[in-house]
This record gives sequence, structure tokens and C-alpha cells, in this order.
Amino acid sequence: MQRDAGDVSSTKPSLEFFHYKGVKFTKGSIYTEENLRFVESEFQVQDDDVYNVTYPKSGTTWMLQILSLIYSNGDPARTRTVPNWLRSPWYETTSGQKCLKDLTPPRLISSHLPSHIFAKSFFTSKAKVIYTLRNPKDVLVSLYHFAKIMHVFEDPGNFDDFLDVFLRGDLLYGSWFDHVRGWMQMKGSSNVFFITYEELQQDLRGSVVRICDFLGRQLDEAALDSVVENATFKAMKDNKMASFGYVSNEFLDHSKGSFMRKGISGDWKNHFTIAQCDHFHRVYREKMRNLPVKFSWDEDWTEEGAPAL
Repeated sequence: MQRDAGDVSSTKPSLEFFHYKGVKFTKGSIYTEENLRFVESEFQVQDDDVYNVTYPKSGTTWMLQILSLIYSNGDPARTRTVPNWLRSPWYETTSGQKCLKDLTPPRLISSHLPSHIFAKSFFTSKAKVIYTLRNPKDVLVSLYHFAKIMHVFEDPGNFDDFLDVFLRGDLLYGSWFDHVRGWMQMKGSSNVFFITYEELQQDLRGSVVRICDFLGRQLDEAALDSVVENATFKAMKDNKMASFGYVSNEFLDHSKGSFMRKGISGDWKNHFTIAQCDHFHRVYREKMRNLPVKFSWDEDWTEEGAPAL
């Protein structure tokens, strides 16, 4: 294991934050307490809504693309002409709430919100959530690079410092551990579907079939082929409507990196030292203790000599 050569990020403007029910958000035009109160308590979920929910950098954009293609029966035209944030807006953001009025049922809506501040009306509805998880060490690495270019994130500093920030949960949308534990309480619910980034990579077509079954959508073989073809990393990276290529520099500094960086699993091995791995595993074991779910990465880490959960 080795540290990444580009370990120090450039200086970014300082940001101000607020906390809503224990979760950290950036002050400004994107997040407001008023919007979060509206989402939690007043937003009306519709029974045919589909929510694409993740902790940041866990496969949000990928799942958004997959869902867009499923609901167009594999026709890629809309995914090539309409930006993804208009196809499936983040409903906790100011801009996302403005976009909701233009959605026609069934609405595809994205969110990074933890379960305890998700729309209350969802839990008494027939709407569906697809929750995508990812190996948290890869999430951390992806966030580290993303925070350098996305203006709503603080400057991540060096990798060692950012590791501590991640483990404390002191960043936008709060703790990965709390986010996953909160949503995993819904495991077994008929209207929440869990899938991992790693499953999507290992068997994209099979994953699409499972998602279609959950949604009650029937696609023929040609449509399935098109979904898979247009939801590969390369297809999305080449499609500015899928890769945030048209987001202005006000929000994303394109000169410092790409929104879609590698799209792989295991990049954490290029960043973590052995000591950092040991530290991460100790915190992970403590924070995920008694969770009645095992993930593929739990076994992998045990094989590396980390203590099993």
C-alpha cells in the first residue's frame, strides 16, 4: 500500500456550515435549513416515486443513469440530451426543489439524506428507494479527490487529515457509518432495495435485471442491452449529460480534476498505508458493531488480517 503522489490539495475558499439534526451541511445557495425542514416534514411523496439514495460517492450518478435508461425502456436519447440533475434532482437542494415541478410521474428523485431526515411521507407510502452502498475505503478516496474540485466541500488537506475527518463524520452529509446503519434498518422492507457498487461492477446486466424486477419493469433483451451499454463508465464519462460536464465552475472546478475519475473498486490500495488501514478497521469494527448485515468488503478485510466484525 502506498500514499497517492498528489496528496496535498490546493487551497480553497473557506466555507461556513450548519447542522440539521446532527448532520453537517454547507451554508449558501445549495442547502438551507428551511429546505431541509420542508423535505423532512412537508414534502409529499407520491406512491410511484423512485428514490435513488446513497452516501456521496457511492454510485449515485451511476444508479441515476441506470434508472433513467430503465424508465426510457433502454432508449438513450434523453440521457444524452437532458442533464442528470434535471432527470433526477437532489430534492434536498434549492435547485433540486425547483426542478421537482417539472417532473412527470413516475418521478425519479435522488438524495444523499440519511434516513432520519428523509421525507416522513415516504415511510407511509408505496414509493420505492434504491440504496447503493460502496466499500467505505473507496468512498473515502473518491470523496478525497472530489472535495478538491467540488465547491460545497472543504479543502480536504492531506490524505491523513481527511481520513480522520471521514472517520469522525465531520463532513457534508455527516457520517458514512451513521448513514449506512440508518438505512440498513429498512432491510427487509418491500419498498427498499439494497445493492452495492461492487455488485454493479461484477455483473451490471444481472444487477439491472434485479433492479427491474424490484421496480416491476419488464425490458426485452434489446432494451437491457442498451441499458448496460449506456451505463458503462466509458459511456457515461463520454456523455456530458451524465458526467456533470455542463456544471458551471461556480460549483465544480473542472480545471482541477474530473467528476468521473476512475470508476473502479480497490483504489484505496493506492492511498492507504498499513497503519491507516489498521486505524480504519478498528473504527469500522466499533461503529458497525452488531449490525446484522455482512458486506463483501468485511470478508476481504478479514483476509488481509484485519479483525472480523
